[in-house]
Amino acid sequence: MYDGIVQELIDEFGRLPGIGPKSAQRIAFHILQTPSFDVARLSELLTEVRERVRFCEVCGNVSEQDRCAICRDPRRNAELICVVEDAKDVSAIERTREFRGLYHVLGGAISPIAGIGPDDLRIAQLMTRLADGTVQEVILATNPNLEGEATASYLSRLLTSMSITVSRLASGLPVGGDLEYADEVTLGRAFEGRRRL
Repeated sequence: MYDGIVQELIDEFGRLPGIGPKSAQRIAFHILQTPSFDVARLSELLTEVRERVRFCEVCGNVSEQDRCAICRDPRRNAELICVVEDAKDVSAIERTREFRGLYHVLGGAISPIAGIGPDDLRIAQLMTRLADGTVQEVILATNPNLEGEATASYLSRLLTSMSITVSRLASGLPVGGDLEYADEVTLGRAFEGRRRL
């Protein structure tokens, strides 16, 4: 649609997840039209992130060191491990300030359609962490979609042979939602997860 390098910039932004063609175009033109936009700093940060950031050798979270800040924190409860699909899920849970245990990032979810099986995830590393008997409960916090449910089900079956409590995050109706707009699965989960008042 545009000549040369402008279109290349738009195309490159469009390759990022969650950025469609219109968003890519808006970002590109924002950079072009905003004289105060520090392109050099953005370039430096992108290079630094690629060079310095790695995944925690214990849990798989993003970190600039071998172990992430959560794994290094002695105040965290080592008896609880919350299993999530991606590092961004750790951030979402941390914002609630409700969980004080440790995490384990799988690096995705089981998806036969995408060719992702249990061996492609960090499940072996999880089993190694659980082997010493410190962990008393594993909380499965995978996404409430087909892949997340398949992953949680697989892990649940795998962990039944160990003397560890396995729990799953509750799911159901969002606060402020209307019953008439809820899909059958969400409404079914809300009934399954109901609690006495």
